Amino acid sequence: MKIKLNSIFVENQTKALQFYTEVLGFKKGKDIPVGEFKWLTVTSPDGPADIELVLEPNANPAARQFQESIFKQGIPITAFEVDDINTEYERLKDRVMFTMKPSPQGPVKIAIFADTCGNLIQLYQPAGAVSK
Repeated sequence: MKIKLNSIFVENQTKALQFYTEVLGFKKGKDIPVGEFKWLTVTSPDGPADIELVLEPNANPAARQFQESIFKQGIPITAFEVDDINTEYERLKDRVMFTMKPSPQGPVKIAIFADTCGNLIQLYQPAGAVSK
């Protein structure tokens, strides 16, 4: 059993694709029309191309309510590992709204930002990785 695909709900797939590729630096994976929406994925430029993040439309009222509730509670919907959290923070701080600057949390350092698509995203740097 492997994790190859993970989904996050987004308010607008086109806006989400632009954010995840142009701001965060992910690569567009699949872009397949499926009725009113798309099967739309992004992949990490630094990871295996077969591990994808689906930018799932939040058109279902239950999905929208879940997304909004998690956001209001300040809970990140997913997390991305980075080699140097301070460098990523400096790169992104003028492009996203951080709700938590890089902070030590036990064996990791984390930061949290809003993705402009209705989600909070956590960045984390594993213990042992050296920040500049």
